[in-house]
Amino acid sequence: MLDVFLTVDVEVWCDGWNDIDAKFPSAFQRYIYGPTSRGDYGLPYQLHQLREHGLTGVFFVESLFSTRFGLEPLAEVISLVRESGHEIQLHLHTEWVDESNEPLLDNITGKKQFLRYFSLPEQTILIRAGAQLIELAGGRSVNAFRAGNFGFNRDTLRALAANRFVFDSSYNATIFGPDSGVSPEVPLVEPVGCEGVYEYPMTVFHSGARSLRHAQLTACSHREMEGLLWQALETGRKAFVILSHNFELLNDSMNRPDDIVVARFLNLCSFLDRHRDCFRVRGFHDLTPAPVLSQPAPLTSPIWKTGLRIFEQGLRRGFR
Repeated sequence: MLDVFLTVDVEVWCDGWNDIDAKFPSAFQRYIYGPTSRGDYGLPYQLHQLREHGLTGVFFVESLFSTRFGLEPLAEVISLVRESGHEIQLHLHTEWVDESNEPLLDNITGKKQFLRYFSLPEQTILIRAGAQLIELAGGRSVNAFRAGNFGFNRDTLRALAANRFVFDSSYNATIFGPDSGVSPEVPLVEPVGCEGVYEYPMTVFHSGARSLRHAQLTACSHREMEGLLWQALETGRKAFVILSHNFELLNDSMNRPDDIVVARFLNLCSFLDRHRDCFRVRGFHDLTPAPVLSQPAPLTSPIWKTGLRIFEQGLRRGFR
């Protein structure tokens, strides 16, 4: 049985930093609900489809935006996830730090895009603030974390341990992971203990190109994803971590559904529903850590599946 984590990073953006107070109400509707002429394809759609297939999603909710716009919109997001029976965990985008109505840190001016740009004491304060915001907005205590844009470092794990987090899922071997200070010699692809927490890295794979690719709905065809899941099961992997976003089923203009990605999402839900005897779709609450002693090589996907995905991606670009 392979543990599969369907993780969704939940974020709201105002598409720039000018006049954000005026832009926020419409941005919130667009990013969270995803209205289109064919219906809504945002967060509630994802929650509903997962529930219809009997699957548990892990929703890493970005909470620092509420230091600018108040707890009510964050509470609305938390309520949507909680009432659908899914798991709420913490996500932080530090671009919001200098936008807060009340200073989160001393002497912070301008943007710092990644959590790794902050000191250990600063990261400890920001993570504590983010977790408290989740609880104040109606969420239960969180025990897992993901840094915005995967921009973490080893200090992040120390800060998480200081805040009594058990799990982190910020390591991505395709971005920032190799130079995070965590396992600098060997890319992480399986769970490992580090600095008092357990790291559950993003699942990555070789697809015929030199660089790695991570398991994300917008980055993998359903043939690739299913093949990788079977390969992970057959090779005895402990965990398979998939990435998505609340707005990922929409096109770039966010005015209609991205039919190819919607189909990938629905195929994945159906596949995991049919094969629940092989794949345990779960969250981090009540999870017994399963660290490995040595890291295996990344998964691989055959070149013909890569070719089909490239064709699909071309179609997606043509309809954006």
